[in-house]
Amino acid sequence: MEKAFENLLYTSRWLLAPIYIGLSLALFALSIKFFQEIAHTLPHIFEIKETDLVLLVLSLVDLSLVGGLLVMVMFSGYENFVSRIEITEGKEKLNWLGKLDSGSLKQKVAASIVAISSIHLLKAFMDAEQIENDKLMWYVIIHMTFVFSAIGMAFVDKMNNRRGS
Repeated sequence: MEKAFENLLYTSRWLLAPIYIGLSLALFALSIKFFQEIAHTLPHIFEIKETDLVLLVLSLVDLSLVGGLLVMVMFSGYENFVSRIEITEGKEKLNWLGKLDSGSLKQKVAASIVAISSIHLLKAFMDAEQIENDKLMWYVIIHMTFVFSAIGMAFVDKMNNRRGS
């Protein structure tokens, strides 16, 4: 009975596979939004103010960071929790594939969230005259919360690695 339960529990990790497929669909949707923004802007490129163009570029960078985060979570999550990804010899393989454990993944996700938050904060500051001061203050507080959380997670991870060696 115990062996059957353990096998069922171990096999249930495959329930995560459709979630990673869903993330790939989210990546597809993000790509569509990225190119929609470009297609919307190109016909008006000579009419756009420089600050608006910079804000658009920051939005595109933001979308690309989120896309990279999705790829990282999909691949490393699948490899860590479901099954190894076997890449045939001679095919291009991401150099970090198979090297991110769940702790490293958390660090990368935290760093990505800080980068994404930084871009949002920069966009808010570039449009600061349109945003209330108390709202800007909350953007900074939330961003600093992300920064301190990432630093805290890195510190805890370093302490755990020091104890393990």
